[in-house]
Amino acid sequence: MRKVLVFGAFDGLHIGHLDFFRQAKKFGDYLIVSVGTNKNVESFKGKAPLFSQAERLELVNELAIVDKAVLGAEDDFYGAIRGLSPDVICLGYDQWAAEEEVRRELDGVGLTKTKIVRLKPYKKSRAKSTIVKKNSVDF
Repeated sequence: MRKVLVFGAFDGLHIGHLDFFRQAKKFGDYLIVSVGTNKNVESFKGKAPLFSQAERLELVNELAIVDKAVLGAEDDFYGAIRGLSPDVICLGYDQWAAEEEVRRELDGVGLTKTKIVRLKPYKKSRAKSTIVKKNSVDF
């Protein structure tokens, strides 16, 4: 079985996220989604998520395409990745991580055979959380 790992906040799940999962699943048989903690989402994005880590984890876990959803590590990211031992890590088109840095860190924890793939955007101008949130209406 070939395991694929993706990461993200997944705050305000939308069609771009679903496309991201579909693209990633093409690289393996078992899709693991690591959902960012509240602390890390705020650190990376500069603001608190709209939904709690428990809510985002539950929502992602309910998706049929996702085989396993886990809460991301707060600090030892690559140690946590080693524990999941993915065959492939798929990065979103706009994720901060540079493939070279990820490769170096994976090699450092013994994941020398893990492949790294940068995925394509769904529709950059429409399916991005910041755009979806900006254009949403409160009910």
